[in-house]
Amino acid sequence: MAALIEIERLTKRFGAFTAVDDVSFSVDRGEVVGFLGPNGAGKSTTMKMLAGFVTPTAGTARICGQDVVDHPVAAKRSLGYLPEGAPTYPEMTVSAFLGFAARIRGYRGADLAARVDGAMDLTQLDGVRLQPIETLSKGFKRRVGLAQSLLHDPPVLVLDEPTDGLDPNQKHEVRALIRRMAPEKAILISTHILEEVEAVCTRAIIIAHGRVLADATPKALEQPGRTLEQVFRDLTTKPLEAA
Repeated sequence: MAALIEIERLTKRFGAFTAVDDVSFSVDRGEVVGFLGPNGAGKSTTMKMLAGFVTPTAGTARICGQDVVDHPVAAKRSLGYLPEGAPTYPEMTVSAFLGFAARIRGYRGADLAARVDGAMDLTQLDGVRLQPIETLSKGFKRRVGLAQSLLHDPPVLVLDEPTDGLDPNQKHEVRALIRRMAPEKAILISTHILEEVEAVCTRAIIIAHGRVLADATPKALEQPGRTLEQVFRDLTTKPLEAA
């Protein structure tokens, strides 16, 4: 059976600058893959290409077997995407925004209401459901973005910094939610928090200068006498020609 996420030789250039350089990996159902790298490493650009928001310069990305360029609508039906910054319509209430997102997904009537209620329950948003999004804290805004990615119970989740702006309790809740969902989904998480990788990820991919430098379980990446943090720092601080 093919992996739910397949990335083959994915490349993105902006003029003379190569943001993502010949990246390949796959994610199977039941895997939670941490996508690690310093700022500017190419994490968000890779995720945007996978989600169909940025067109690759070269290479291929598939979600549940559907090419994100050739069959974008079919690919996105199977995708829940939390982008960097979790953009929303700030003047909408939480309930109205999620209802709007559900209608775009094709839900109506009782089914729509059930989807919205279920997503708010998963992300613990019921207490702010009638508040305008612009009045929420950064952490609550992030949870609204996560809720919209879960509305249609997709088999693939691509989450860019899902716990950014959350307090310690909220981080714990989101990580617990990811662990509960993991057996039935392929989940790719961009993060710079190494403790998050150790807490929820079955695999870690380290990227720098747009290139994949390591791909293994968090435990396998640790070396005798060296923590994951030390390995990450050593790999990602090499100059470009040595990376």
